[in-house]
Parts: sequence; structure tokens; C-alpha cells
Amino acid sequence: MSNLQDIKARFGIIGNYPLLNRALERAVQVAPTDISVLVIGESGVGKESIPKIIHAESRRKHQPYIVVNCGAIPEGTIDSELFGHEKGAFTGATSTRKGYFEMADGGTIFLDEVGELPLQTQVRLLRVLESGDFMKVGSSQIQKTNVRIIAATNVDMIQAISNGRFREDLYYRLNTVQIDMPPLRERKGDIHLLFRKFARDFAEKYRMPEIELTEDAIRYLETYPFPGNIRQLRNLVEQITVVESERRISTQKLMEFIPTNHQLPSIAHQPKNSMGTDFNSEREIMYKILFDMKNDLNDLKALTSELIKNRDNNTFSNQEKDLISRIYTNDQNINPNSLLYFEQPPIQTPTIITPIDDEYDKNFTTVDIDIEDHQNDNSLSLINNEKELIIKALEKHNGRRNKAADELGISQRTLYRKIKQFDLE
Repeated sequence: MSNLQDIKARFGIIGNYPLLNRALERAVQVAPTDISVLVIGESGVGKESIPKIIHAESRRKHQPYIVVNCGAIPEGTIDSELFGHEKGAFTGATSTRKGYFEMADGGTIFLDEVGELPLQTQVRLLRVLESGDFMKVGSSQIQKTNVRIIAATNVDMIQAISNGRFREDLYYRLNTVQIDMPPLRERKGDIHLLFRKFARDFAEKYRMPEIELTEDAIRYLETYPFPGNIRQLRNLVEQITVVESERRISTQKLMEFIPTNHQLPSIAHQPKNSMGTDFNSEREIMYKILFDMKNDLNDLKALTSELIKNRDNNTFSNQEKDLISRIYTNDQNINPNSLLYFEQPPIQTPTIITPIDDEYDKNFTTVDIDIEDHQNDNSLSLINNEKELIIKALEKHNGRRNKAADELGISQRTLYRKIKQFDLE
């Protein structure tokens, strides 16, 4: 135990929580060996202390100790940072550069946030762990290195493996020995000790009187969950030291500096890419509606064409002739790929001609019907003709709407809408 207390004093570790002591004891036990160690713990619990202890108590203590924050290095440059690169290997590589594994030869590398490593880099790291071989980016020459790797992460590695974000073989290679760091909320007896330590440090740093807590404030502090762990507690003490003029802090005053649950920003726990999925679904619905509208318009044009075929050529008004001309004349300015472009219905369309003898129609076009006339309806209303055609089709097929729709060359949905419009139910 005396050795453990010496370790705590050397590295500034405060607390007597059993799981904390167990983590420190395990670090001291594995230090003389060269096996890989994986430190697991939430963000802010002090995981970086374990690699320092292991390196300081190992035979490599006089060799380099390099800390690499894997989450802070861009994916495109992390291979170059870890393994180095040759001159001209990529744009900007103006000279040959040593990587961390080459510089730390004989020493220790601490890979913080190892769960953020890209998959390609994980393959390279696995090779280094297994054989000590690596190659610089842009080089074909294999180099040897003798480094001890200690990794740390706050990521659920089992979940990351199941999601395909971390290699299972690398996880078991790194996790030869696992050391778990307990969160601050489980170390209730250590919270006030840490508070006093930080209070003394910041009082000395800012040359201000040391702050202290009332008994009620101590109990309140020990019940707070501290999601940010030791880092959050340290920032809290520093803030109170600088901002608060009163040196004795009550519960009410402490609550002003500690965010409550309703003050914390909340993040909805949604499945990955849920927002994108919702957007895609909405977009698909819009496309479906637009294409249905396009089909309905094509059906309407087909029905109108059938009505025109059954209409006398000389009974069209000037307005009707203009409308027919605009409907059945292609607009060259519309992109064929646009939703505003409608294909001509797959039926025989009327032919547009210019009359000579009709004094009313010198500036308009008329329709030359080259098909057999099937009815002698002299009605001037297209709506009436449309209604009558629907009635005849329904009577012909004994009210079977699907057959009637096929007969009319329109969709069933369009027929249902027309039936409702003309009150034919």
C-alpha cells in the first residue's frame, strides 16, 4: 500500500476508491512487461495517468514516451503521422518525415481515443503489434520498430465492432490487459478531496483566497452525477475561484454554477442517418405525387382526345381551338427530363390544320378528324361528352369500374375522381 501511495503522490492522483486503487495496482503490475494495455473509461476520468505510470515503472522509462490523440488527427494524414512518409508520397510531402513509431523506437506510444482510428490505419497498427513491421507512406521498404503500445478509449468497443467501425482482431490484440477507470460519480468519497485539491491549486495560481464548501454544499456536491467527471469538477472549481467573491460557498451558490438536468442541452437519441432517411422518404413521396399528377394529366389528355374524335369538326369555338392547339403542340423550351414535360398519350392524336373558308377561324387552327365518327352528339360541351362516355363505359361493363377505366384509357383513380365529380355513384 505504501508503494501505491508513492505512485499517487508522484502522479498527483487523489482518492481511495477501491476500483481506483485496483486500476493503479494493475498498472504497476503490468509495467515491467511489454504487453499491450487497453484503458477503458468515460471521458474526463483521468485515463492518461495510467500510461504515464506504466511507462515510468517500466524498463523503457528512459526512452521516448509519445502521446497521440487519434481523434484529433485528420483521417487523410494519420498514416503519415504514425508511420512517416517519403518525399513526394503525396502533395505537400516536400521531404522525408519520420513517424511516431519510428521516433518512439525503444519507448512507449500512448494511443488516446484509439476507437476513432480509421479502418485502414487499424490494419497497419495490427501489423505493427504482431510483428513490429511498418512501411512509410509512399515507401516499399519495411522498417522495424520496438515500441510498447498503450491505448485508451471511451467508446463501447463491443458496439463499435458490431457496427463495423473497429476490427475485432485489433481489439483483442490491444486488450491483452484491460484497466477500467471508474467514473467520478462512483467515487463519492473522493469528490470533496478533489475539490479541495483543485481549490488550493487555483488559489495559488490566481493568488486568491482558497474557496471552501459548507456542509450542505459538500453533500450536494457528492450527490451530483458529474457527467464530465474530473474534468468537469476541475473546471467548476476554477470558475468559482475566479468569479465568486464570497470564499465560503453555500448550496444555493453552488447550484448557480452546476447545471441542472433541465438546463443541459438534450440530444434526441435517433438511429444513425435517421434525419437523412426521413428526408429521403419525404422526397420520395413528393416524387410519387408529381408522377401521379403527370399520369393523371396524360389520362386526361387521352380522354379529351377521344372526345375530340367524336366531335364534329365545325362545332369548335375559337377558344376551344386555341386550347387544343396549346395542349397538343410540343413546347420546345421544356426539358424532356423535366417533370413539366408530358409524353404524348399512346393513342391517335388529332391532326391540326388551318381552315381556308371559315371566316371565324383565320387566326386559329381546327381539328381534322380522320377517324370514324361513332356518335352524333351535337352538344357543344366537352364536359357533357366526357360524362356521357363514362356513363356508357360503366353501362357496357355492368358497373365494373376497372373494366370501364380500361375501356376509356384512363387510370382507375382518375375514373373514381370523375365519377365523384359528375355524381354518378
